[in-house]
Amino acid sequence: MFDTTNLQKQAFLTSDLIDRLVKIRHYLHAHPELSGVETKTANTIAKYLAYCQPTQLIKGLGGTGIAAVFDSGKKGQTVLFRSELDALPIQEINDLPYKSIYEGVGHKCGHDGHSTILLGLAGILSKEAPQSGRVVLLFQPAEENGEGAAAVLNDERFEQIEPDYAFAFHNLPGYPLNEIVVRENAFTAAVKSIIIKLSGKTAHAAEPEHGQNPALAIAEILKQSNELSNNDPDRSDFAVITPIHIEMGKEYYGISAGYGEIRLTLRTWTQKELDQLQNRLVELVKSIAAKHKLSVETEFTHVFQANENDDEAVEIVRQSASKNGYPLTEREFPFKWGEDFGLFTQKYKGAMFGIGSGLDSPALHNPDYDFPDEQIPVGILMFYHIAKKILG
Repeated sequence: MFDTTNLQKQAFLTSDLIDRLVKIRHYLHAHPELSGVETKTANTIAKYLAYCQPTQLIKGLGGTGIAAVFDSGKKGQTVLFRSELDALPIQEINDLPYKSIYEGVGHKCGHDGHSTILLGLAGILSKEAPQSGRVVLLFQPAEENGEGAAAVLNDERFEQIEPDYAFAFHNLPGYPLNEIVVRENAFTAAVKSIIIKLSGKTAHAAEPEHGQNPALAIAEILKQSNELSNNDPDRSDFAVITPIHIEMGKEYYGISAGYGEIRLTLRTWTQKELDQLQNRLVELVKSIAAKHKLSVETEFTHVFQANENDDEAVEIVRQSASKNGYPLTEREFPFKWGEDFGLFTQKYKGAMFGIGSGLDSPALHNPDYDFPDEQIPVGILMFYHIAKKILG
């Protein structure tokens, strides 16, 4: 199942250990939990980590998060590696022996695999402590809704483990299995969602002139916001506004609607460009609402900072790939999806990279997606050599 050539060079990555980790991954896959309520997942991970005897184990970080600290006891830098705890509200359609036991919830983004890889790294660190400084393994809650990274960073206990470097990876369907994917500067887009609330006045459907119906305003907002989009990833001014949900009135045919709501996502390559796009859209919405004599409120949610990689950190990832003999590809432009690890790379020197999940793998967030177990030793060795490069 696994390429053992490289494993034979790493005495700590035995076949028995990999088999145990695969079983853990399958257990996590079968017991998925949604963002912010990953209590059982966190308990399972905490029990395993306790056997690894970290120097410090912080539970309930930013909600259900866990941080395992492996301290050399010697002066040096702190390197943080992050994985995610949460699953998605997607019904799994795979016929797997470890299929999700919960209706409508599934690990369709591979967070079960990401967490398993950090558990494998914990096992190694329990036997081979860093030569200097500290390694922090962060199991973060609520990545999918964009709230987890902020909750962890705002937890006052995070000050105890504030890193000098922060790294994370994501599995990447559509790339050859176990190929390492890197990119300088932005790795993933800056993303946020907007809720636009338009309030007018209901009236009899026969006499809409006596009310203020938001229908035409909604149509104009959709049309003109689309004109702000430039869905060409090759361009530096890439920007996409996508309609997600529209609600207006009730199913009563005698009433002209007096309230409407639009939900859109906005995404660009950088935070600066996202701020500019947001401002342009809000001004547009206000102008259209005023034209139709509607009051308007806007609210932002599901905010994902751009993963703006540090050049030095990316070079360390490259060196780790080379050390392990893994194929490497340089990504031409960022991925268009959001990832809240961007909040870490905005604040600390670090990088997100990718590991290929196979050319024929179902896409992320698809109901038939499953994390490839072959990626487990690859992720462990990538992180291990990143830590070794920085800490000795």
